[in-house]
Amino acid sequence: MANIQTTICPHTQEPLLTLQYPTASDLDIAIQKSSVAHTRWAKVPLEERIAIGRKFAGAFREMGKDDTIPKSLSLEMGRPISQGPGEVRGFLERAEYLLSIASTSLSDVALTDTDKPGFKRFIKRVPHGVVFIIAPWNFPYLVSINSVLPAILAGNSVLLKPSPQTPTTAEIIATCFRTAGLPEDVIQVLHLPLELTTRVIQHPLVNFVSFTGSVVGGQGVEKAAVESKAVGFKGVALELGGKDPAYVRADADLQYTVAELVDGAFFNSGQSCCAVERIYVHESIYENFVSQFVDVVKQYKLGSPLEKGTNLGPVVSLASAERIRKQIADAVAAGAKALVPEDLFPVAKVGTTYVAPQVLVDVNHEMDIMMEETFGPVVGIQRVSSDDEAIRLMNDSPYGLTASIWTNASANPDSEEAFLKIADAIETGTVFLNRCDYLDPALAWTGVKNSGRGVSLSKFGFDQLTRPKSIHMKIKTT
Repeated sequence: MANIQTTICPHTQEPLLTLQYPTASDLDIAIQKSSVAHTRWAKVPLEERIAIGRKFAGAFREMGKDDTIPKSLSLEMGRPISQGPGEVRGFLERAEYLLSIASTSLSDVALTDTDKPGFKRFIKRVPHGVVFIIAPWNFPYLVSINSVLPAILAGNSVLLKPSPQTPTTAEIIATCFRTAGLPEDVIQVLHLPLELTTRVIQHPLVNFVSFTGSVVGGQGVEKAAVESKAVGFKGVALELGGKDPAYVRADADLQYTVAELVDGAFFNSGQSCCAVERIYVHESIYENFVSQFVDVVKQYKLGSPLEKGTNLGPVVSLASAERIRKQIADAVAAGAKALVPEDLFPVAKVGTTYVAPQVLVDVNHEMDIMMEETFGPVVGIQRVSSDDEAIRLMNDSPYGLTASIWTNASANPDSEEAFLKIADAIETGTVFLNRCDYLDPALAWTGVKNSGRGVSLSKFGFDQLTRPKSIHMKIKTT
């Protein structure tokens, strides 16, 4: 087993930083410390935990005032530096919302309205203990805050494993917690290879595992947890991939819809779990939609993420670039038509991580481009004749994270009713009307099918990181 982790800068393909892995015995000591820290932290009153959480958000806000975080994101995962501040803002938006609902979400649930004379009953929210959080590289701050902050507010201790591609993000989060006065070892950052990651998942002192990543990775986490020799059943939350569809109805505001869907498909080079990867357009507006969509895509500037004018950076690795190019080539060989000339983006060459944005038509569900996650700057657009056909195609997928419907509900009340009927029929965790690729911290973030299980954000996110404990008191005995 290698003992060094090396992060490769996507756009230069040069080593950016190296980190030493812990030994197995060092790791066991860290887990033991986390368990001890949890027992102490869980006894701290909730309002004091929330106060430290607010100081943590303030410390992160201060750190986010310059280009330090956007630049590190550009160097480690390739996002254009101009888009980095958006992740800082989103992180703070989610943190502030979670802090605002923590008291009511974690307080005891009294049953006074149904209490019987001589009895007192209530339900406590009890922390799991040691929570192991495995974070992804594509939105490392935004995804981490979904679990890290509520886990700590609930009284758990956290072992945070960042992606090898974005290791400094977890260190910054831990630094901000230390600045806020979080007791020692309540949060620890672990840089780990696969073997040691499995060791943590299976450790008897680790009570809950939260994983965000690929379906294959999620299956590995689930298998490791099942095979753990720990007493009881280990809790696992899985936030996995997507092949998120959009449906453009005949009455959609075309100019608005095109701009929003281009951004939803190509932001972060399409490397978002809820990026729009397939679009179904009503036949009456199909040609016009495709023409306008392609015109917008052609205006993108693909280049170094450190250049201010860049709005499309490299994908994360050479392997990812090769996989995306192969999916496009396979679709074209099967009859799809590519509408964006690659020579508009001269930096996009085979053997680099720069992948030209591409729009494919004449696609169908026999092609991987419409069925398997791409995670790149590519979208397939397919013509449909009705709502029913669109619903059938949107549901014809092994994934179920988000879907978006585009219709002029403000001008036509019947369109809103149609949207609600479609929303009821779609098999996803979230359904959007006239927006996409966005997480509202007040709404539950969840998926179905191969997109995972469990919930983060909203008040339900706290439920995932605690367990209910019922208290049943008989006051009078005569």
